Amino acid sequence: MSNQYYAFIGTYTTGASEGIYTYRFDAATGELERLSVIGGISNPSWVEVSPSGRNLYAVGEESHGVIKAYAIDSDTGALTYLNEQLTGGEVPCHISVDATETYVLLANYGSGSVAMLPIEADGSLAPLTGFVQHEGTSIHPVRQLGPHAHSIILDATNSLAFSPDLGIDKLLVYDLDLESGTLAPHHVPWVRTPAGAGPRHFDFQPNGQFAYLINELASSITVLRYFAEQGAFGEVETVSTLPDDFDGESTCADIHVTPSGKFVYGSNRGHDSIAMFAIDEATGRLTSLGNESTQGRTPRNFAIDPSGTWLLAANQDTSTIVTFRINQQTGHLHPTGHITQIPNPVCIKLLPIQS
Repeated sequence: MSNQYYAFIGTYTTGASEGIYTYRFDAATGELERLSVIGGISNPSWVEVSPSGRNLYAVGEESHGVIKAYAIDSDTGALTYLNEQLTGGEVPCHISVDATETYVLLANYGSGSVAMLPIEADGSLAPLTGFVQHEGTSIHPVRQLGPHAHSIILDATNSLAFSPDLGIDKLLVYDLDLESGTLAPHHVPWVRTPAGAGPRHFDFQPNGQFAYLINELASSITVLRYFAEQGAFGEVETVSTLPDDFDGESTCADIHVTPSGKFVYGSNRGHDSIAMFAIDEATGRLTSLGNESTQGRTPRNFAIDPSGTWLLAANQDTSTIVTFRINQQTGHLHPTGHITQIPNPVCIKLLPIQS
């Protein structure tokens, strides 16, 4: 396994940020070294690397949403702009690339929709071919007056897409048609979350038997048993990401299961911590391991390296990325002392550097 990675950092550009940053991450030491930056994009709040590592895609989180395509230089990690397309909605916030690199899928948070765009041979994007507008409301008087699709990910078979919608308290399930480039509601079209939960991001355990849904508004994680043959879910439990004695304001952001499948982590913005849990591999249930401060404000996205050794937390409002070592036996996080200054970081994606 590689000890060297390119780290692509998406940011908010309303402050000092210039755009998308490329760093070298040393998995032997936990250090980040700046390599390059590319501008010409406003608020690239989510970036995604294609499975082959040849291309990177980034949303422009604006009222009229755009998605931009870049080529990745394998020798330097530098990005070269290819083209851009409209996302069909407002304030895009999340991207996935299907396993065949035929399509990009994205979620439009502002208008509450999901879309598919074909990928051309050079990695550039064609206009969207698939589009679904979510409908509905829920109980929060401000955040849930309409749909807000917050992410979209694919299953291991590359045939289903899952989209948590914060505005309507549902995890929507779509059949993915790679021939026509369209999305259609699955025969079990959605899973409802508790009213006011605000589902945001979602990750599978590596064995595919369980999935973990982080709820932004309720500061909780819902454990779901996954029935792969039906493409359906059953709720196992919902647990808080916050300590019992916390009485301030906080919302969740990101969630990741470690490659070993033993631990899951979620970020708290307000409490400014990573909530740590051990996974019971037989039942999927969670045991809290406590919370580790991210040593900054408003941790949004975070990344775990493919070995499950490192966690890199992006503190949006203190403009830092803090590196933690993951204890492989206990799941606890240990700060390494490496704190990297990057303006308003909100997304981190790692790509192994091929020797």
